[in-house]
Amino acid sequence: MRRIWQWQGIRQKAKGKRQKAKGNRKQKVLKPKHFIMNKINDYKDLLVWQKAMSLVVEVYKITKMLPKEETFGLSDQMRRAAVSIPSNIAEGYGRQTPKSYAQFLTIARGSAFELETQLLLCQKIHHLSSENTNTLISSISEITRMLTSIINKLHQQLS
Repeated sequence: MRRIWQWQGIRQKAKGKRQKAKGNRKQKVLKPKHFIMNKINDYKDLLVWQKAMSLVVEVYKITKMLPKEETFGLSDQMRRAAVSIPSNIAEGYGRQTPKSYAQFLTIARGSAFELETQLLLCQKIHHLSSENTNTLISSISEITRMLTSIINKLHQQLS
């Protein structure tokens, strides 16, 4: 029997072994002793892309709460910055070289910092509460850490 777990953002498989049954008793599945990591086949398998997509949804929800006068200003800019993060992760993944991939991840990271600045600005001018902005900023921080880690690993491969 094969079971799939998601452990710290990495899809991993574990194979359980069945114990031989005596008589008519049901077979018992033993707990797995080790994990085997899956290969990432698509950018959609990347946890950082999944978290960035969730961030976009949250940004769209929160920008609806902004005043109507900000519809074509700050609201639009925040949405564009948010959409830019998973878009650049996906585009970079589709490139042929690790150098190009690292460049697009760097752009995604810059967009994350841009979005964080815009959220702080919204908080300062009292358009959004600190509760709303703090949850989004913590998500952005997590995404930027993940992007930085991938970028550093790609740079290590290049050198």
